[in-house]
Amino acid sequence: MTFFQNPEFGDRIITLMAALVLVLQIAAVGQRWLVSSIRIFAVQSFLLATIAGVIAYFNHASHIYVVAFLTLFLKAVLLPWLLEGLVERIGIRREIEPLINAPLSILIAGCLTLVGYVVAESFYHPEETSVRAALGHNTLGVAIALFLIGFFTMLNRRKALSQVMGLLSLENGLFLAAISLTYGMPLIVELGIFFDVLVAVMVLGILAFRIREAFDSMDVSKLRKLRE
Repeated sequence: MTFFQNPEFGDRIITLMAALVLVLQIAAVGQRWLVSSIRIFAVQSFLLATIAGVIAYFNHASHIYVVAFLTLFLKAVLLPWLLEGLVERIGIRREIEPLINAPLSILIAGCLTLVGYVVAESFYHPEETSVRAALGHNTLGVAIALFLIGFFTMLNRRKALSQVMGLLSLENGLFLAAISLTYGMPLIVELGIFFDVLVAVMVLGILAFRIREAFDSMDVSKLRKLRE
């Protein structure tokens, strides 16, 4: 067995990339510039596509290559391009006042990461499976942390586009869990999820633009005026 065919080598690559994804996610929590948040998401998506590609290579799973390509094209290229265009059109580039300040938000993200690893530990039993079969299973803690941090971002941010980024981070966590634990759902399900995410982002983007036009702001708390 050559070095590049050794599952332990693949597992190290996946672990390193998952760690980078998590570091980027924590950095995004303290990021107020919308374009920077979008680009962080693009890099995360590229790393997730690479993780999927590594899993496909070591498990000879051709359908995961399709998922990796879709992730690369849709989430690392198309969605960031659409979102950056929306930011340019709206003209609001910065999240001014999140509900919780950046240092405390990063601390909370760190705590949520710890929670993710504690929850994942009960599911991770490498001694019960071969190295190839367990490839990527140790990233479950990262996947849960991405989900929790994405949900926290949606609650913490006031700008509609920032909340869209939280939704996408949450979806990245679900994707990582699915691809590392089950090596991908049936392809038709994966395609349905990608389509749903794309439509959701487009709808939320249009909503953000309409909020900006109606209230001269993307602060979703302004919607309370509709009740008055």
